[in-house]
Amino acid sequence: MASRLHVIFFTVSLLLLPNILSLQQNEAKVLIVSFDGFRWDYISRVPTPSFQDVIENGVYVKQLTNIFLSKTYPNHYTLVTGLFSETHGLVANEMYDPVLNKTFSMNKMDIYDSAFWEEATPIWLTNQNEGHKSGAAMWPGTDVKIHGAKPFLYMPYNESVSFEYRVGKLIEWFTSKQPINFGLLYWEQPDEAGHILGPNNPLMNEVITDVDRKLGYLVTELKKANLWDTINVIITSDHGMTECALNKTIELDKYVDRDLYTMVDHSPVIAIAPKEGKLEEVYKALANVHPNMTVYRKEDFPERFHYKHNNRIQPILAVADLGWTILQNKSDIFLAGNHGYDHTEPDMRSIFLAHGPAFKTNLKKDSMNSTDVYPLLCHLLDIQALPSNGSLNNVKDMLASADPVQPAKYEKPESYSYFIGVFLGSVIVVVFLVMLFTHLMRSQIPTVQRRDIEIAQPLLQS
Repeated sequence: MASRLHVIFFTVSLLLLPNILSLQQNEAKVLIVSFDGFRWDYISRVPTPSFQDVIENGVYVKQLTNIFLSKTYPNHYTLVTGLFSETHGLVANEMYDPVLNKTFSMNKMDIYDSAFWEEATPIWLTNQNEGHKSGAAMWPGTDVKIHGAKPFLYMPYNESVSFEYRVGKLIEWFTSKQPINFGLLYWEQPDEAGHILGPNNPLMNEVITDVDRKLGYLVTELKKANLWDTINVIITSDHGMTECALNKTIELDKYVDRDLYTMVDHSPVIAIAPKEGKLEEVYKALANVHPNMTVYRKEDFPERFHYKHNNRIQPILAVADLGWTILQNKSDIFLAGNHGYDHTEPDMRSIFLAHGPAFKTNLKKDSMNSTDVYPLLCHLLDIQALPSNGSLNNVKDMLASADPVQPAKYEKPESYSYFIGVFLGSVIVVVFLVMLFTHLMRSQIPTVQRRDIEIAQPLLQS
C-alpha cells in the first residue's frame, strides 16, 4: 500500500510542477522607461535613429499631455497610478502637509516618508499583489516603502549610477530564475541639462543625441537577451521644458513682506502658506500686481487643472506665464530652462513610444493623456486596474488586439495563485519525501513478530 501511495504522490508532483512553473514562464513582460524632461519636439530636432527605429516598428504618439503640476514627482506618480495629483497626493516636488505637519522635498531628497505616498497604490505593488514580481531601476518612489512594501527588486536612488548599469540590472532581473514581469527604468536626462542650458541652447543637441544613444543601447541589450521581440516596452517622459530669461522675472519682495508667509514650492507655481491670520493680506498684496503672474486662492483655482482638493495644496498659488520666473528676489537661483507651467502648453508636453507584441507597428497618433498610461500598463500585465482618471478605451487603437498579449496561452490565475500553487506543490513534494524516507527506514528494520496483531498494523489505513 505504501508503495502505491509513493507512486501516486510522485506522479501528481510531476504533473503539477510544470503547471506551477509555467505561471512564471508565461507571464507577459512589460518595461516602462522615462527620460526625464524629454520635450515632445526633441525627437525631431536632431537625428535620432534609435527613436526612429522604434517609431517605424511600433507606436508613436507625437505629444503626451501630462498632469498639473508639470513636475517630476507628480507626473511620475501619475504614470503609475493614473490619477491626478490632487488625488494621488504628490502635488509637487516640494510639499508641506498641515495635517501630518511634515514636509516633502526633492531638493533635499527628503522623500521617504511613506505617508506622502499612500494616498494611492502604484502599479508595481498591484502587480505584486496579483502574484507577480516587479523590479525598478531608480524610478521615483520605488525605493520608498508604500503600504508596507517595495518592489521585489529595486535600486536605491543614486544619481551617479550609470544608465548602462541600470539597464544591466533590469535585464538580469527579467532573465533570472525568479524573473520579474514588470520593470521600471528612469534616467535623469535631458532634464538636468535643460535646466542648466535652457532647451533652446545648441548644446542641448548633444544631450538629445546622447539620450538617443542610450535608447539604442537599451534596445541592443534587450535583443542580446532575446527579450526585444517578447517584451512590451513603453518609452515616455514626465514633462517638457521651456526657455526662461533673466528679463522675465517677477520679484515677490517688491510686493509683499516675506515674514508674512512661507514659500513651500518654487517657480513657476509658487505655493504660499501664509502665517496665521495673514491669508487675505498676502493674497491682496500679490493679486494683480504683475501682468505675467496670476494669483489664486486655492478654492478658486481653475477646475481644469484638477488641483485644489488636497491638504498639501497651499492656500495661495501664484502662477507664472510660460517662460517667466517668480523669485523672492534676484539673489535666488535662476534656471535657464524650467517646467511646471500650465500642462497644456506645448512646451510642457512630452513623448510616448511603444514597441512589442501587444502593439501595432508604424502607428502614429497626435496626442494622448498621461493618465491613460496606467490602465494601458495594467492591460499589458493582465492585472486588475484600480480606479483612476484614465481609460483604456482612449488608447485601445494602438493595441494589436483587445485582449492582453501572453507569450503562451493559459488561463489567468486568481490573485496570489502563483504562491498558492508553489505552496501546494511544495507540500506534495515534502509529503512524498517524508513517505519515501519512512519507507526506506522501515525496509531496514527486521519485522518483529507480535502477538497483538492489531498493534502490528498501521494506525491509518488508506
